[in-house]
Amino acid sequence: MSSIAKNLKRLRKAKKLSQERLARLADVANNTIIKIEAEKNKNPTLDTLTKISRALNVSVDELIK
Repeated sequence: MSSIAKNLKRLRKAKKLSQERLARLADVANNTIIKIEAEKNKNPTLDTLTKISRALNVSVDELIK
């Protein structure tokens, strides 16, 4: 599993957020979160990563490292 997928799932679960709730908070499609976690989208855009990291209240670095 890629580090982005692993970190996203870990951080989302630590905040007790569903994929759907995180998608709404980040203002991205629910399918985007699902695809990143399932590694069907291994290279999300910086804009998407920024939105997700803001919704999780973490830095983009923490999401991708």
